Amino acid sequence: MSPKSGLGRGLDALIPGGEFVPAERGITHVSVDSISPNPRQPRQDFHAEELEELTDSIREHGVIQPLIVTPANQADRYTLIAGERRLQAARMAGLASVPVIVRDATDQQRLELALIENVQRADLNPLEEAEAYRQLYEDFSLSHEDISRRVGKSRVAVTNTMRLLRLPDSVKNALIEERISEGHARALLALSTPEAQSAALKTVISQDLTVRKTEELVRKLSGEKKASLKTVPLPEITELEERLRTSLGTKVTLRSGKKGGSLTIHYYSNEELDALLGRLLNQE
Repeated sequence: MSPKSGLGRGLDALIPGGEFVPAERGITHVSVDSISPNPRQPRQDFHAEELEELTDSIREHGVIQPLIVTPANQADRYTLIAGERRLQAARMAGLASVPVIVRDATDQQRLELALIENVQRADLNPLEEAEAYRQLYEDFSLSHEDISRRVGKSRVAVTNTMRLLRLPDSVKNALIEERISEGHARALLALSTPEAQSAALKTVISQDLTVRKTEELVRKLSGEKKASLKTVPLPEITELEERLRTSLGTKVTLRSGKKGGSLTIHYYSNEELDALLGRLLNQE
Protein backbone atom coordinates (compact mmCIF):
# COMPACT_ATOMS: atom_id res chain seq x y z
CA MET A 1 0.00 0.00 0.00
CA SER A 2 1.40 3.40 -0.95
CA PRO A 3 2.05 5.89 1.84
CA LYS A 4 -0.59 8.47 2.52
CA SER A 5 -0.09 12.05 1.43
CA GLY A 6 0.65 14.81 3.95
CA LEU A 7 -2.96 15.87 3.70
CA GLY A 8 -4.27 12.39 4.34
CA ARG A 9 -2.11 11.97 7.44
CA GLY A 10 -3.19 15.32 8.84
CA LEU A 11 -1.30 18.17 10.44
CA ASP A 12 1.04 16.01 12.53
CA ALA A 13 2.63 14.59 9.37
CA LEU A 14 4.22 17.91 8.54
CA ILE A 15 6.44 17.95 11.63
CA PRO A 16 8.24 14.60 11.57
CA GLY A 17 8.98 13.39 15.06
CA GLY A 18 7.41 16.48 16.57
CA GLU A 19 6.61 16.22 20.27
CA PHE A 20 4.48 18.29 22.60
CA VAL A 21 6.49 20.88 24.50
CA PRO A 22 6.54 19.84 27.27
CA ALA A 23 5.41 16.36 26.23
CA GLU A 24 3.62 15.44 29.45
CA ARG A 25 1.33 18.48 29.30
CA GLY A 26 -0.19 17.82 25.87
CA ILE A 27 -2.96 20.37 25.42
CA THR A 28 -2.46 23.39 27.64
CA HIS A 29 -4.02 26.85 27.97
CA VAL A 30 -2.20 30.11 27.26
CA SER A 31 -3.27 33.75 27.25
CA VAL A 32 -4.65 34.98 23.93
CA ASP A 33 -2.47 38.08 24.39
CA SER A 34 0.65 35.92 24.41
CA ILE A 35 0.00 34.58 20.89
CA SER A 36 1.31 36.49 17.87
CA PRO A 37 -0.14 35.93 14.36
CA ASN A 38 1.53 33.50 11.99
CA PRO A 39 3.62 35.68 9.63
CA ARG A 40 3.20 32.93 7.03
CA GLN A 41 -0.58 32.68 7.34
CA PRO A 42 -1.79 32.11 3.76
CA ARG A 43 -5.36 33.16 4.45
CA GLN A 44 -5.94 36.90 4.22
CA ASP A 45 -9.69 37.05 3.60
CA PHE A 46 -11.80 36.30 6.68
CA HIS A 47 -15.55 36.60 6.07
CA ALA A 48 -17.12 38.72 8.80
CA GLU A 49 -20.34 36.68 8.92
CA GLU A 50 -18.49 33.36 9.29
CA LEU A 51 -16.22 34.85 11.95
CA GLU A 52 -19.23 36.13 13.89
CA GLU A 53 -20.87 32.68 13.75
CA LEU A 54 -17.68 31.11 15.09
CA THR A 55 -17.51 33.76 17.82
CA ASP A 56 -21.08 32.93 18.91
CA SER A 57 -20.21 29.23 19.01
CA ILE A 58 -17.08 29.88 21.10
CA ARG A 59 -19.05 32.03 23.54
CA GLU A 60 -21.39 29.10 24.09
CA HIS A 61 -19.10 26.10 23.85
CA GLY A 62 -15.56 27.46 24.13
CA VAL A 63 -12.70 26.58 21.77
CA ILE A 64 -13.19 22.86 21.12
CA GLN A 65 -10.23 22.26 18.77
CA PRO A 66 -6.90 23.52 20.18
CA LEU A 67 -4.72 25.95 18.27
CA ILE A 68 -1.20 24.96 17.26
CA VAL A 69 1.57 27.34 18.36
CA THR A 70 5.34 27.40 18.53
CA PRO A 71 7.51 29.07 21.20
CA ALA A 72 8.63 32.60 20.29
CA ASN A 73 11.98 34.16 21.15
CA GLN A 74 10.56 35.82 24.25
CA ALA A 75 9.60 33.86 27.36
CA ASP A 76 5.94 32.93 27.63
CA ARG A 77 5.30 34.19 24.10
CA TYR A 78 4.09 32.05 21.19
CA THR A 79 3.69 32.32 17.43
CA LEU A 80 0.54 30.91 15.92
CA ILE A 81 0.91 28.08 13.40
CA ALA A 82 -2.69 27.04 12.80
CA GLY A 83 -6.01 28.37 14.08
CA GLU A 84 -6.14 32.02 12.99
CA ARG A 85 -9.95 32.13 12.82
CA ARG A 86 -10.30 30.47 16.22
CA LEU A 87 -7.85 32.95 17.76
CA GLN A 88 -9.67 35.95 16.28
CA ALA A 89 -13.05 34.60 17.35
CA ALA A 90 -11.78 33.83 20.87
CA ARG A 91 -10.63 37.43 21.23
CA MET A 92 -13.98 38.70 19.93
CA ALA A 93 -15.74 36.41 22.42
CA GLY A 94 -13.71 37.90 25.27
CA LEU A 95 -11.79 34.73 26.22
CA ALA A 96 -8.68 35.32 28.30
CA SER A 97 -7.01 32.04 27.29
CA VAL A 98 -7.31 29.31 24.65
CA PRO A 99 -6.29 25.63 24.46
CA VAL A 100 -3.12 25.08 22.46
CA ILE A 101 -0.69 22.39 21.38
CA VAL A 102 2.88 23.67 21.53
CA ARG A 103 5.17 22.48 18.76
CA ASP A 104 8.68 23.22 17.63
CA ALA A 105 8.45 24.36 14.01
CA THR A 106 10.64 26.05 11.42
CA ASP A 107 9.45 28.99 9.34
CA GLN A 108 8.76 26.60 6.46
CA GLN A 109 6.75 24.26 8.67
CA ARG A 110 4.66 27.19 9.92
CA LEU A 111 3.63 27.91 6.36
CA GLU A 112 3.04 24.25 5.54
CA LEU A 113 0.89 23.63 8.60
CA ALA A 114 -1.21 26.75 8.07
CA LEU A 115 -1.63 25.85 4.40
CA ILE A 116 -2.62 22.26 5.14
CA GLU A 117 -5.17 23.28 7.75
CA ASN A 118 -6.77 25.79 5.40
CA VAL A 119 -6.77 23.34 2.48
CA GLN A 120 -8.42 20.70 4.65
CA ARG A 121 -11.13 23.17 5.61
CA ALA A 122 -11.42 24.64 2.09
CA ASP A 123 -10.87 28.05 3.70
CA LEU A 124 -8.50 29.53 1.12
CA ASN A 125 -9.55 31.28 -2.04
CA PRO A 126 -7.56 30.15 -5.12
CA LEU A 127 -5.21 33.14 -5.01
CA GLU A 128 -4.37 32.66 -1.33
CA GLU A 129 -3.58 29.03 -2.08
CA ALA A 130 -1.48 30.05 -5.09
CA GLU A 131 0.50 32.57 -3.00
CA ALA A 132 1.22 29.94 -0.34
CA TYR A 133 2.49 27.56 -3.04
CA ARG A 134 4.64 30.39 -4.44
CA GLN A 135 6.25 30.94 -1.05
CA LEU A 136 7.04 27.25 -0.69
CA TYR A 137 8.45 27.23 -4.23
CA GLU A 138 10.48 30.46 -4.14
CA ASP A 139 11.31 30.97 -0.46
CA PHE A 140 11.96 27.35 0.48
CA SER A 141 13.01 25.88 -2.90
CA LEU A 142 10.35 23.17 -2.94
CA SER A 143 9.47 21.77 -6.35
CA HIS A 144 5.87 21.57 -7.53
CA GLU A 145 6.03 17.83 -6.88
CA ASP A 146 7.27 18.40 -3.33
CA ILE A 147 4.39 20.81 -2.70
CA SER A 148 1.85 18.40 -4.16
CA ARG A 149 2.97 15.65 -1.78
CA ARG A 150 2.70 17.95 1.23
CA VAL A 151 -0.81 19.20 0.48
CA GLY A 152 -2.20 16.01 -1.02
CA LYS A 153 -2.99 17.46 -4.43
CA SER A 154 -1.74 16.52 -7.88
CA ARG A 155 1.29 18.29 -9.25
CA VAL A 156 -0.82 19.53 -12.16
CA ALA A 157 -3.31 21.11 -9.75
CA VAL A 158 -0.49 22.88 -7.89
CA THR A 159 1.00 24.20 -11.15
CA ASN A 160 -2.38 25.36 -12.47
CA THR A 161 -3.18 27.14 -9.22
CA MET A 162 0.17 28.95 -9.17
CA ARG A 163 -0.42 30.19 -12.71
CA LEU A 164 -3.32 32.29 -11.39
CA LEU A 165 -0.77 34.71 -9.92
CA ARG A 166 0.06 35.83 -13.48
CA LEU A 167 -3.40 37.31 -13.96
CA PRO A 168 -3.97 41.08 -13.89
CA ASP A 169 -5.50 42.64 -10.79
CA SER A 170 -8.89 43.05 -12.47
CA VAL A 171 -9.23 39.28 -12.96
CA LYS A 172 -7.75 38.49 -9.54
CA ASN A 173 -10.27 40.79 -7.84
CA ALA A 174 -13.16 39.22 -9.75
CA LEU A 175 -11.97 35.79 -8.62
CA ILE A 176 -11.65 36.87 -4.97
CA GLU A 177 -15.10 38.45 -5.08
CA GLU A 178 -16.46 35.22 -6.63
CA ARG A 179 -17.78 37.00 -9.70
CA ILE A 180 -15.93 34.36 -11.71
CA SER A 181 -14.73 30.86 -10.85
CA GLU A 182 -11.23 29.43 -10.94
CA GLY A 183 -12.19 27.71 -14.21
CA HIS A 184 -13.00 31.09 -15.78
CA ALA A 185 -9.69 32.51 -14.56
CA ARG A 186 -7.71 29.62 -15.99
CA ALA A 187 -9.41 30.05 -19.36
CA LEU A 188 -8.48 33.76 -19.42
CA LEU A 189 -4.82 32.85 -18.85
CA ALA A 190 -4.68 31.60 -22.44
CA LEU A 191 -4.90 35.20 -23.69
CA SER A 192 -1.48 36.68 -24.30
CA THR A 193 -1.74 40.09 -22.61
CA PRO A 194 -3.22 41.49 -19.38
CA GLU A 195 -5.20 43.97 -21.45
CA ALA A 196 -6.83 41.17 -23.44
CA GLN A 197 -7.57 39.23 -20.26
CA SER A 198 -9.20 42.25 -18.62
CA ALA A 199 -11.27 43.01 -21.73
CA ALA A 200 -12.45 39.40 -21.95
CA LEU A 201 -13.32 39.48 -18.24
CA LYS A 202 -15.85 42.25 -18.87
CA THR A 203 -17.58 40.11 -21.49
CA VAL A 204 -17.56 37.05 -19.23
CA ILE A 205 -19.22 38.97 -16.39
CA SER A 206 -21.65 41.04 -18.46
CA GLN A 207 -22.89 38.00 -20.39
CA ASP A 208 -22.65 35.60 -17.42
CA LEU A 209 -20.65 33.13 -19.52
CA THR A 210 -20.03 29.57 -18.40
CA VAL A 211 -16.47 28.24 -18.28
CA ARG A 212 -17.03 26.44 -21.59
CA LYS A 213 -18.35 29.62 -23.24
CA THR A 214 -15.40 31.53 -21.80
CA GLU A 215 -13.00 29.07 -23.43
CA GLU A 216 -14.81 29.58 -26.73
CA LEU A 217 -14.51 33.36 -26.31
CA VAL A 218 -10.78 33.04 -25.60
CA ARG A 219 -10.27 30.90 -28.72
CA LYS A 220 -12.10 33.49 -30.81
CA LEU A 221 -10.08 36.38 -29.37
CA SER A 222 -6.87 34.42 -29.89
CA GLY A 223 -7.68 34.01 -33.57
CA GLU A 224 -8.03 30.25 -33.43
CA LYS A 225 -10.22 28.73 -36.08
CA LYS A 226 -13.50 27.55 -34.72
CA ALA A 227 -13.87 23.80 -34.89
CA SER A 228 -16.41 22.57 -37.38
CA LEU A 229 -19.51 21.68 -35.41
CA LYS A 230 -22.09 19.97 -37.56
CA THR A 231 -24.00 18.77 -34.53
CA VAL A 232 -24.44 19.87 -30.95
CA PRO A 233 -22.10 17.89 -28.64
CA LEU A 234 -23.86 14.97 -26.99
CA PRO A 235 -24.46 15.37 -23.24
CA GLU A 236 -22.31 12.33 -22.52
CA ILE A 237 -19.41 13.91 -24.45
CA THR A 238 -19.71 17.11 -22.43
CA GLU A 239 -19.88 15.12 -19.19
CA LEU A 240 -16.81 13.10 -20.14
CA GLU A 241 -14.89 16.29 -20.93
CA GLU A 242 -15.73 17.63 -17.48
CA ARG A 243 -14.62 14.40 -15.80
CA LEU A 244 -11.32 14.43 -17.68
CA ARG A 245 -10.82 18.12 -16.93
CA THR A 246 -11.34 17.50 -13.23
CA SER A 247 -9.09 14.45 -13.16
CA LEU A 248 -6.20 15.98 -15.12
CA GLY A 249 -6.56 19.51 -13.79
CA THR A 250 -6.48 21.12 -17.22
CA LYS A 251 -8.67 21.84 -20.24
CA VAL A 252 -9.67 18.77 -22.27
CA THR A 253 -11.54 18.75 -25.60
CA LEU A 254 -13.28 15.76 -27.18
CA ARG A 255 -14.29 15.77 -30.85
CA SER A 256 -16.36 12.97 -32.38
CA GLY A 257 -16.26 12.03 -36.04
CA LYS A 258 -17.90 9.41 -38.22
CA LYS A 259 -15.17 6.96 -37.29
CA GLY A 260 -13.61 7.66 -33.94
CA GLY A 261 -12.58 11.19 -32.99
CA SER A 262 -9.90 13.16 -31.19
CA LEU A 263 -8.94 13.91 -27.61
CA THR A 264 -7.01 17.13 -27.02
CA ILE A 265 -5.31 17.80 -23.68
CA HIS A 266 -4.19 21.42 -23.28
CA TYR A 267 -1.17 22.58 -21.27
CA TYR A 268 0.25 26.02 -20.62
CA SER A 269 3.84 25.50 -19.54
CA ASN A 270 6.63 22.97 -19.95
CA GLU A 271 6.35 22.05 -16.28
CA GLU A 272 2.64 21.40 -16.66
CA LEU A 273 3.35 19.20 -19.69
CA ASP A 274 5.90 17.26 -17.67
CA ALA A 275 3.37 16.80 -14.86
CA LEU A 276 0.67 15.61 -17.27
CA LEU A 277 3.03 13.11 -18.86
CA GLY A 278 3.97 11.81 -15.42
CA ARG A 279 0.31 11.21 -14.55
CA LEU A 280 -0.63 9.67 -17.90
CA LEU A 281 2.41 7.39 -17.90
CA ASN A 282 2.04 6.51 -14.20
CA GLN A 283 5.45 7.95 -13.40
CA GLU A 284 4.41 10.08 -10.42
